[in-house]
Amino acid sequence: MKSIIAQNLVKTYRNGEVKALDDLSLDVEEGTVLSVLGPNGAGKTTTVRILATLLKPDSGSATVSGIDVIKHPDKVRELIGLSGQYAAVDETLTGWDNLVMFGRLYHLGKVASIKRAEDLLERFSLTDSARRPIKTYSGGMRRRLDLAASLIVQPKVLFLDEPTTGLDPRGRQEMWEVIQELVKGGVTLLLTTQYLEEADQLADEIAVIDHGKVIARGTSDALKRQVGGERLEITVENADIARAQDIIARISGSATHTDVRTISAPVTTGSIALMDALRALDEAKIHPLDIGLKRPSLDDVFLSLTGHVAEESEAEPVKDKRRGKK
Repeated sequence: MKSIIAQNLVKTYRNGEVKALDDLSLDVEEGTVLSVLGPNGAGKTTTVRILATLLKPDSGSATVSGIDVIKHPDKVRELIGLSGQYAAVDETLTGWDNLVMFGRLYHLGKVASIKRAEDLLERFSLTDSARRPIKTYSGGMRRRLDLAASLIVQPKVLFLDEPTTGLDPRGRQEMWEVIQELVKGGVTLLLTTQYLEEADQLADEIAVIDHGKVIARGTSDALKRQVGGERLEITVENADIARAQDIIARISGSATHTDVRTISAPVTTGSIALMDALRALDEAKIHPLDIGLKRPSLDDVFLSLTGHVAEESEAEPVKDKRRGKK
Protein backbone atom coordinates (compact mmCIF):
# COMPACT_ATOMS: atom_id res chain seq x y z
CA MET A 1 0.00 0.00 0.00
CA LYS A 2 1.26 3.48 -0.88
CA SER A 3 1.27 5.91 2.04
CA ILE A 4 2.41 8.84 -0.10
CA ILE A 5 1.62 9.46 -3.76
CA ALA A 6 2.63 12.59 -5.68
CA GLN A 7 1.80 12.88 -9.36
CA ASN A 8 3.04 15.44 -11.86
CA LEU A 9 3.67 18.19 -9.31
CA VAL A 10 4.58 21.60 -10.71
CA LYS A 11 5.46 24.63 -8.60
CA THR A 12 6.96 27.91 -9.71
CA TYR A 13 8.18 31.00 -7.87
CA ARG A 14 8.82 34.60 -8.89
CA ASN A 15 5.87 34.78 -11.28
CA GLY A 16 6.95 31.63 -13.07
CA GLU A 17 10.60 32.58 -13.48
CA VAL A 18 11.85 29.82 -11.15
CA LYS A 19 10.45 26.30 -11.56
CA ALA A 20 10.98 24.53 -8.25
CA LEU A 21 9.10 21.38 -9.30
CA ASP A 22 8.89 20.27 -12.91
CA ASP A 23 6.34 17.44 -13.31
CA LEU A 24 7.66 15.60 -10.25
CA SER A 25 6.13 12.23 -9.32
CA LEU A 26 7.03 9.87 -6.49
CA ASP A 27 5.45 7.44 -4.03
CA VAL A 28 6.35 5.79 -0.74
CA GLU A 29 5.31 2.33 0.42
CA GLU A 30 3.74 2.10 3.86
CA GLY A 31 6.27 1.45 6.63
CA THR A 32 9.33 2.26 4.50
CA VAL A 33 11.83 5.11 4.16
CA LEU A 34 12.18 7.03 0.91
CA SER A 35 15.12 9.42 0.87
CA VAL A 36 14.80 12.31 -1.55
CA LEU A 37 18.36 13.18 -2.42
CA GLY A 38 19.45 16.33 -4.18
CA PRO A 39 21.39 19.60 -3.89
CA ASN A 40 20.02 22.83 -2.49
CA GLY A 41 17.46 24.18 -4.95
CA ALA A 42 16.59 20.77 -6.40
CA GLY A 43 13.00 20.91 -5.11
CA LYS A 44 13.23 18.81 -1.95
CA THR A 45 11.74 21.32 0.49
CA THR A 46 9.02 22.38 -1.95
CA THR A 47 7.98 18.73 -2.32
CA VAL A 48 7.77 18.28 1.45
CA ARG A 49 5.81 21.49 1.96
CA ILE A 50 3.22 20.44 -0.62
CA LEU A 51 2.83 16.96 0.86
CA ALA A 52 2.58 18.43 4.36
CA THR A 53 -0.21 20.84 3.22
CA LEU A 54 1.89 23.97 3.78
CA LEU A 55 1.98 24.87 0.09
CA LYS A 56 -0.31 24.31 -2.88
CA PRO A 57 1.14 23.14 -6.20
CA ASP A 58 0.43 25.01 -9.43
CA SER A 59 -0.68 21.69 -10.89
CA GLY A 60 -0.56 17.99 -10.16
CA SER A 61 -1.99 15.98 -7.27
CA ALA A 62 -0.89 14.30 -4.05
CA THR A 63 -2.33 12.05 -1.38
CA VAL A 64 -1.13 11.01 2.06
CA SER A 65 -2.68 7.82 3.48
CA GLY A 66 -5.22 8.06 0.67
CA ILE A 67 -6.32 11.61 1.58
CA ASP A 68 -6.01 14.45 -0.95
CA VAL A 69 -3.61 17.05 0.45
CA ILE A 70 -5.28 19.89 -1.45
CA LYS A 71 -8.95 19.03 -0.84
CA HIS A 72 -8.63 17.80 2.76
CA PRO A 73 -5.53 19.38 4.35
CA ASP A 74 -6.98 19.26 7.90
CA LYS A 75 -7.48 15.50 7.68
CA VAL A 76 -3.93 15.06 6.38
CA ARG A 77 -2.51 17.09 9.29
CA GLU A 78 -4.14 14.71 11.75
CA LEU A 79 -1.98 11.88 10.37
CA ILE A 80 1.40 13.46 9.74
CA GLY A 81 4.42 14.87 11.55
CA LEU A 82 6.87 17.36 10.06
CA SER A 83 10.34 18.39 11.13
CA GLY A 84 11.87 21.05 8.89
CA GLN A 85 15.37 22.32 8.28
CA TYR A 86 15.06 24.83 11.10
CA ALA A 87 13.79 23.97 14.57
CA ALA A 88 10.19 25.24 14.81
CA VAL A 89 10.25 25.85 18.55
CA ASP A 90 9.87 28.94 20.74
CA GLU A 91 13.31 29.79 22.12
CA THR A 92 11.91 31.74 25.06
CA LEU A 93 10.02 28.71 26.39
CA THR A 94 11.42 25.58 28.00
CA GLY A 95 11.50 22.25 26.20
CA TRP A 96 8.66 21.02 28.42
CA ASP A 97 6.56 24.13 27.70
CA ASN A 98 7.08 23.76 23.95
CA LEU A 99 5.91 20.15 23.83
CA VAL A 100 2.92 20.77 26.08
CA MET A 101 1.99 23.75 23.89
CA PHE A 102 2.10 21.59 20.76
CA GLY A 103 -0.08 19.01 22.48
CA ARG A 104 -2.66 21.63 23.34
CA LEU A 105 -2.59 22.99 19.79
CA TYR A 106 -3.40 19.49 18.60
CA HIS A 107 -6.30 19.37 21.08
CA LEU A 108 -4.91 16.51 23.14
CA GLY A 109 -6.18 18.03 26.37
CA LYS A 110 -4.08 19.28 29.30
CA VAL A 111 -3.43 15.95 31.02
CA ALA A 112 -2.73 14.07 27.78
CA SER A 113 -0.47 16.88 26.53
CA ILE A 114 1.65 16.77 29.69
CA LYS A 115 1.90 12.97 29.60
CA ARG A 116 2.90 12.98 25.93
CA ALA A 117 5.48 15.74 26.50
CA GLU A 118 7.10 13.88 29.37
CA ASP A 119 7.20 10.62 27.38
CA LEU A 120 8.87 12.34 24.42
CA LEU A 121 11.38 14.22 26.58
CA GLU A 122 12.47 10.90 28.06
CA ARG A 123 12.55 9.18 24.67
CA PHE A 124 14.82 11.87 23.23
CA SER A 125 17.09 12.09 26.31
CA LEU A 126 15.94 15.62 27.11
CA THR A 127 14.45 15.08 30.58
CA ASP A 128 17.38 16.71 32.41
CA SER A 129 17.10 19.86 30.28
CA ALA A 130 13.27 19.90 30.08
CA ARG A 131 12.89 23.00 32.26
CA ARG A 132 15.61 25.03 30.56
CA PRO A 133 14.81 27.69 27.93
CA ILE A 134 15.39 26.48 24.37
CA LYS A 135 17.88 29.31 23.79
CA THR A 136 20.29 27.45 26.10
CA TYR A 137 20.07 24.21 24.07
CA SER A 138 22.76 22.98 21.70
CA GLY A 139 21.97 22.54 18.03
CA GLY A 140 21.57 18.79 18.44
CA MET A 141 19.22 19.23 21.40
CA ARG A 142 17.05 21.66 19.41
CA ARG A 143 16.80 19.25 16.51
CA ARG A 144 15.81 16.41 18.84
CA LEU A 145 13.17 18.61 20.46
CA ASP A 146 11.82 19.62 17.06
CA LEU A 147 11.56 15.98 16.04
CA ALA A 148 9.85 15.21 19.35
CA ALA A 149 7.32 17.96 18.63
CA SER A 150 6.56 16.39 15.24
CA LEU A 151 5.64 13.17 17.06
CA ILE A 152 3.08 14.70 19.43
CA VAL A 153 0.20 13.16 17.47
CA GLN A 154 1.99 9.81 16.94
CA PRO A 155 1.94 10.24 13.15
CA LYS A 156 1.49 7.47 10.63
CA VAL A 157 3.56 9.45 8.13
CA LEU A 158 6.57 11.58 8.99
CA PHE A 159 8.29 14.17 6.81
CA LEU A 160 11.87 15.03 7.77
CA ASP A 161 13.32 17.87 5.71
CA GLU A 162 17.12 17.72 6.11
CA PRO A 163 16.80 16.84 9.82
CA THR A 164 20.54 16.68 10.49
CA THR A 165 21.60 19.91 8.77
CA GLY A 166 24.11 21.72 10.96
CA LEU A 167 24.69 18.82 13.34
CA ASP A 168 28.14 17.50 14.17
CA PRO A 169 28.90 13.82 13.38
CA ARG A 170 27.87 12.68 16.86
CA GLY A 171 24.58 14.59 16.71
CA ARG A 172 23.89 13.20 13.25
CA GLN A 173 24.48 9.63 14.45
CA GLU A 174 22.13 10.16 17.40
CA MET A 175 19.43 11.46 15.06
CA TRP A 176 19.89 8.45 12.77
CA GLU A 177 19.30 6.12 15.71
CA VAL A 178 16.07 7.93 16.58
CA ILE A 179 14.88 7.76 12.97
CA GLN A 180 15.63 4.04 12.73
CA GLU A 181 13.65 3.44 15.92
CA LEU A 182 10.64 5.30 14.49
CA VAL A 183 10.68 3.24 11.31
CA LYS A 184 10.85 0.01 13.30
CA GLY A 185 7.65 1.21 14.99
CA GLY A 186 5.87 1.28 11.63
CA VAL A 187 6.13 4.95 10.68
CA THR A 188 6.32 5.77 6.96
CA LEU A 189 9.09 8.27 6.39
CA LEU A 190 9.98 10.66 3.61
CA LEU A 191 13.45 12.03 4.32
CA THR A 192 15.13 14.78 2.32
CA THR A 193 18.86 15.18 2.60
CA GLN A 194 22.00 16.50 0.95
CA TYR A 195 24.08 13.96 2.84
CA LEU A 196 24.74 10.97 0.64
CA GLU A 197 25.88 8.88 3.61
CA GLU A 198 22.58 9.61 5.36
CA ALA A 199 20.53 8.32 2.44
CA ASP A 200 22.76 5.26 2.21
CA GLN A 201 22.33 4.56 5.94
CA LEU A 202 18.58 5.10 6.37
CA ALA A 203 16.65 4.65 3.14
CA ASP A 204 14.87 1.61 1.72
CA GLU A 205 14.80 3.49 -1.58
CA ILE A 206 16.35 6.70 -2.86
CA ALA A 207 14.86 9.18 -5.31
CA VAL A 208 17.46 11.49 -6.82
CA ILE A 209 16.01 14.83 -7.90
CA ASP A 210 17.62 17.71 -9.73
CA HIS A 211 16.03 20.87 -11.11
CA GLY A 212 12.60 19.77 -9.87
CA LYS A 213 12.62 16.36 -11.57
CA VAL A 214 13.15 12.80 -10.36
CA ILE A 215 16.13 11.71 -12.43
CA ALA A 216 16.72 8.28 -10.85
CA ARG A 217 15.18 5.99 -8.26
CA GLY A 218 16.08 2.68 -6.66
CA THR A 219 17.83 1.08 -3.74
CA SER A 220 21.28 2.34 -2.84
CA ASP A 221 22.88 -0.76 -4.38
CA ALA A 222 20.80 -0.49 -7.56
CA LEU A 223 21.80 3.14 -8.06
CA LYS A 224 25.45 2.31 -7.50
CA ARG A 225 25.23 -0.42 -10.13
CA GLN A 226 24.14 2.22 -12.66
CA VAL A 227 27.55 3.82 -12.31
CA GLY A 228 29.35 0.56 -12.87
CA GLY A 229 30.86 -2.30 -10.94
CA GLU A 230 33.79 -2.44 -8.60
CA ARG A 231 37.17 -0.91 -9.28
CA LEU A 232 40.52 -2.47 -8.48
CA GLU A 233 42.82 0.11 -6.89
CA ILE A 234 46.53 -0.31 -6.21
CA THR A 235 49.16 2.08 -4.90
CA VAL A 236 52.80 1.37 -5.76
CA GLU A 237 56.22 3.00 -5.65
CA ASN A 238 56.98 5.43 -8.49
CA ALA A 239 59.47 3.02 -10.07
CA ASP A 240 56.79 0.31 -10.37
CA ILE A 241 53.96 2.40 -11.88
CA ALA A 242 54.47 1.48 -15.55
CA ARG A 243 54.71 -2.28 -14.92
CA ALA A 244 51.80 -2.21 -12.48
CA GLN A 245 49.67 -0.39 -15.06
CA ASP A 246 50.30 -3.17 -17.58
CA ILE A 247 49.36 -5.85 -15.04
CA ILE A 248 46.14 -4.14 -13.92
CA ALA A 249 45.13 -3.39 -17.51
CA ARG A 250 45.59 -7.06 -18.44
CA ILE A 251 43.52 -8.30 -15.49
CA SER A 252 40.80 -5.69 -15.96
CA GLY A 253 40.60 -5.82 -19.73
CA SER A 254 40.04 -2.05 -19.61
CA ALA A 255 42.12 1.09 -19.63
CA THR A 256 43.61 2.10 -16.29
CA HIS A 257 43.45 5.46 -14.56
CA THR A 258 46.45 6.69 -12.58
CA ASP A 259 46.34 9.38 -9.90
CA VAL A 260 49.83 10.06 -8.58
CA ARG A 261 50.88 6.48 -7.58
CA THR A 262 47.39 4.94 -7.39
CA ILE A 263 46.26 2.88 -10.37
CA SER A 264 42.63 1.90 -10.80
CA ALA A 265 40.54 0.03 -13.35
CA PRO A 266 37.02 -1.45 -13.48
CA VAL A 267 36.68 -5.18 -12.81
CA THR A 268 33.76 -7.58 -13.12
CA THR A 269 35.08 -10.55 -11.15
CA GLY A 270 35.51 -8.84 -7.78
CA SER A 271 37.72 -10.75 -5.34
CA ILE A 272 38.96 -13.06 -8.12
CA ALA A 273 40.47 -10.06 -9.89
CA LEU A 274 42.00 -8.93 -6.61
CA MET A 275 43.68 -12.34 -6.07
CA ASP A 276 44.87 -12.45 -9.69
CA ALA A 277 46.41 -8.99 -9.25
CA LEU A 278 48.20 -10.01 -6.05
CA ARG A 279 49.68 -13.10 -7.72
CA ALA A 280 50.77 -11.18 -10.83
CA LEU A 281 52.34 -8.39 -8.78
CA ASP A 282 54.18 -10.92 -6.63
CA GLU A 283 55.54 -12.68 -9.72
CA ALA A 284 56.74 -9.31 -11.02
CA LYS A 285 58.33 -8.61 -7.62
CA ILE A 286 56.14 -5.52 -7.17
CA HIS A 287 55.13 -4.92 -3.56
CA PRO A 288 51.99 -2.75 -3.42
CA LEU A 289 51.75 -0.09 -0.73
CA ASP A 290 47.97 -0.56 -0.79
CA ILE A 291 45.52 -2.64 -2.79
CA GLY A 292 41.79 -3.23 -2.66
CA LEU A 293 38.37 -3.20 -4.31
CA LYS A 294 36.27 -0.05 -4.28
CA ARG A 295 32.50 -0.05 -4.83
CA PRO A 296 30.87 3.08 -6.29
CA SER A 297 29.58 5.46 -3.63
CA LEU A 298 26.42 7.56 -3.75
CA ASP A 299 28.75 10.49 -4.41
CA ASP A 300 29.77 8.72 -7.62
CA VAL A 301 26.10 8.10 -8.45
CA PHE A 302 25.10 11.71 -7.96
CA LEU A 303 28.04 13.05 -9.92
CA SER A 304 27.34 10.60 -12.74
CA LEU A 305 23.62 11.47 -12.89
CA THR A 306 23.78 15.24 -12.49
CA GLY A 307 27.26 16.26 -13.52
CA HIS A 308 27.84 18.07 -10.22
CA VAL A 309 28.25 17.26 -6.56
CA ALA A 310 25.33 17.22 -4.15
CA GLU A 311 26.21 20.45 -2.34
CA GLU A 312 26.16 22.67 -5.41
CA SER A 313 23.24 24.76 -6.74
CA GLU A 314 21.32 27.76 -5.48
CA ALA A 315 18.93 27.48 -2.58
CA GLU A 316 15.19 27.26 -2.99
CA PRO A 317 13.05 30.18 -1.86
CA VAL A 318 12.71 29.79 1.90
CA LYS A 319 9.54 30.63 3.76
CA ASP A 320 8.12 29.76 7.16
CA LYS A 321 8.81 26.08 7.76
CA ARG A 322 6.63 25.61 10.85
CA ARG A 323 4.51 22.49 10.69
CA GLY A 324 0.83 22.88 9.88
CA LYS A 325 -1.37 22.90 12.97
CA LYS A 326 -4.99 22.08 13.42
